[in-house]
Amino acid sequence: MSDKENKEEKAASGSAEVGGALHVDGMFQNWFLDYASYVILERAVPAIEDGLKPVQRRILHALNEMDDGRFNKVANVIGQSMQYHPHGDASIGDALVNMGQKELLFDTQGNWGDVRTGDSAAAPRYIEVRLSRFAKDVAFNGDITDWQLSYDGRKKEPIALPMKFPLLLSQGADGIAVGLSTKILPHNFIELCEASINYLEGRRFRLLPDFPTGGYVDISEYNKGERGGKVKVRAKIEVVDKKTLAIREIPFSTTTGSLIESILKAQDKGKIKIKKVTDNTAKEVEVLIDLVPGTDPDVTIDALYAFTDCQSSISVNACVIVDDKPRFMNVNEILELCTERTKELLRKELEIKQSDLNEKWHFSSLEKIFIEKRIYRNIEECETWEAVIETIDKGLKPYKKLFKRDITTDDIVRLTEIKIKRISKFDSFKADEEIRAVDEALKQVAYDLKHLTEFTVAFYQNLLKKYGKGRERKTEVKGFEEIEVKQVAATNAKLYVNREEGFFGTGLKKDEFVCECSDLDDIIAFTRNGKLMVSRIGDKKFIGKDILHIAVWKKNDERTAYNMAYYDGASKRTFVKRFNVTGITRDKDYDLTQGTAGSKVLYFTANANSESELVKVQLHPNSTARIKDFEFDFGTIEIKGRGAVGNILTKYPVRKVELLEKGKSSIGGMKIWFDEKFGRIVNEEKDKAKYLGEFNTGDQIIVAYKDGNIELTNFELTNKYEADDLVSLEKFNPDGIYSAVYYDGESKNYYVKRFKVELKTEKFKSPITTEHNHSKLHVFSSWPEVFVKFNVTKGKDKEKVEMELKVNDLIDVKGWKALGNRLTQFDVAGKISEVNKLPEKVNIGTTIELDVNPKAGKKGNQGDLF
Repeated sequence: MSDKENKEEKAASGSAEVGGALHVDGMFQNWFLDYASYVILERAVPAIEDGLKPVQRRILHALNEMDDGRFNKVANVIGQSMQYHPHGDASIGDALVNMGQKELLFDTQGNWGDVRTGDSAAAPRYIEVRLSRFAKDVAFNGDITDWQLSYDGRKKEPIALPMKFPLLLSQGADGIAVGLSTKILPHNFIELCEASINYLEGRRFRLLPDFPTGGYVDISEYNKGERGGKVKVRAKIEVVDKKTLAIREIPFSTTTGSLIESILKAQDKGKIKIKKVTDNTAKEVEVLIDLVPGTDPDVTIDALYAFTDCQSSISVNACVIVDDKPRFMNVNEILELCTERTKELLRKELEIKQSDLNEKWHFSSLEKIFIEKRIYRNIEECETWEAVIETIDKGLKPYKKLFKRDITTDDIVRLTEIKIKRISKFDSFKADEEIRAVDEALKQVAYDLKHLTEFTVAFYQNLLKKYGKGRERKTEVKGFEEIEVKQVAATNAKLYVNREEGFFGTGLKKDEFVCECSDLDDIIAFTRNGKLMVSRIGDKKFIGKDILHIAVWKKNDERTAYNMAYYDGASKRTFVKRFNVTGITRDKDYDLTQGTAGSKVLYFTANANSESELVKVQLHPNSTARIKDFEFDFGTIEIKGRGAVGNILTKYPVRKVELLEKGKSSIGGMKIWFDEKFGRIVNEEKDKAKYLGEFNTGDQIIVAYKDGNIELTNFELTNKYEADDLVSLEKFNPDGIYSAVYYDGESKNYYVKRFKVELKTEKFKSPITTEHNHSKLHVFSSWPEVFVKFNVTKGKDKEKVEMELKVNDLIDVKGWKALGNRLTQFDVAGKISEVNKLPEKVNIGTTIELDVNPKAGKKGNQGDLF
């Protein structure tokens, strides 16, 4: 080969030497791919066969080699694992602690840290570990393990452990490789076993993540864990009292320390109003949050979810190694593959067991014939080893047809090794029993092999029975409502305005104070020349001289209507219009007049509930109009968009327009629904939400709880109710008669009462039952005539009889604190439910509200129980 050809070949391989320099571009291209493949296969991504990364597999193998039933120092385990893992003690130690904290494969001793608080484990020389019984049952069997040489060729290590459990889904996995990553969330032990059983039996199954830290999880976008899916996780926050919140469980991937830090940051930025945060975490998580007096606990909880790590989103990306290649899958597919692998491993174990039993049966039968037929006596005259073998073989010849396989020389050699002591004490009956037991075992193995699916199901059921206790689900699955950030943001700023100069902002403290707001709010302003602008709040901003009205603006607000009268400079006429401002572009001028020179606003008001107004219009004294003063009702014109020209009020010059009186809302009350799924009241119809009615200013909601308390609340959309604790939630009628059926924990009797609610204070719970701990409210209704249905037991035979009673016939209206009358003299069995019926006769003045879907026209009952 010529020098030129040699150089060209080296250049092609990326290692050409030109002028003494080594060109590495080709080397980089090839070696980078090798490096990427190595990181993917050997470091970051778990294998589907056993759900383990190489470092985890090597730790388990090292522990199995060291296992003698006693605990081992973690430092020793790390040293043993380094014989197989060439990447140093730090990576081994971190992986070992991580596996130990999951409390599945290891029994641990000492301080192993805490995933809830983020506390690290003690030094490896101080903590100890051994394999758990579970790990020994599902992860090891040398007879069915494929082996390979370790990195230095001195030892053998498993290519994959014979894992008979979907460990990958149980423990979860995450890793970042070159060009790809994996993120598999942990799942519940019991649910995984049940899902495997369902899959084997041909039934559908569903897998949802479960986290050791508890909390809530929203799986609406989980997408079976596939790439592109995500879950939302939340802390479990309880209202201790009006001044205190308690975090009892934290979201996955956070710690109490990081959670508290995020809360303090939100406080510093003014997003939430709290006094202090106290971490009392010990055996159980407890982070106490003291609120500023006057702060609504429910709004603060929403703010914590919106602005802190109390809620976070976790993206999922299930990527595993299958046939030495990375493959993106979903968790259902992973479970199916793991279950099929478990089934195959069990088949191999059964086949090995069958082979061992056959060998045991073969030699036991040989031994029995050898001793019972006294074949051993025939070798007394033999002088050579070959003669001994031949003599024994000749003695067994009549019985060879009884055996399942041929008798080999090795079998005969084993017979010669039987000791005289065993021959002399040989028990033929006991030998027959042993052979019979082996026969039974062989039949059972053959049956299990034939019915391998049922055998695998029994294997998982046994895992559930042995190891399922104490592994119940910790994370509660529930849907999360969207939190409107601006609604829950703390009022951490004050809005000021200089109307004449046209400036607004939080820094104009010497000018007119408008309102309190948050630094997330948008501000809307109207000027005398008929211009409108919306802008994000700032320290000081110019919006236009001669400001008529300025306020916080809410996007898509269809309830606020603006009443306006303006003079058009071109036509010399005065127009009136009513309009909403639902959507805009920030910092853009919008002209509310016809845009002609000399146009100006004569009258302007903002009405939060679209109230109409009666105004007095005074014309200029020099006008030619016969009537110089007249009244105009804004209720006579429709509410339109901001760009509408409006209606002509007068063609004569106007001197002044002034308000005479406020009118009623032009759009009626706000329609309110209760969304039981999220425990929220909403102002738009949702699937399965209960319609409460139209609410005007001053209207209230009455809430009845299972613990016997009732409460009045406003209809703010930030209100939150725990649906599981409710008996009833409906629009409050101050003049209505309410009926209740409750169980008295002290007397153990059921009582019925009718009363007027005399509560005055909002968000103050008051009991309508006795205050015994076991007292419970069953029915709470505002229907004029209430019927209840329940079962009672009668007679010596405790016969169940269904009863239906009219509450109105059992008791008159009394005080709301009265005990009431007994519902029945018999023992009530089971649930008491309300049966709503239209009353036969309605007194004058009685209002009956039906649960009407205002869009679909469907009818139901106002007092439906939850």
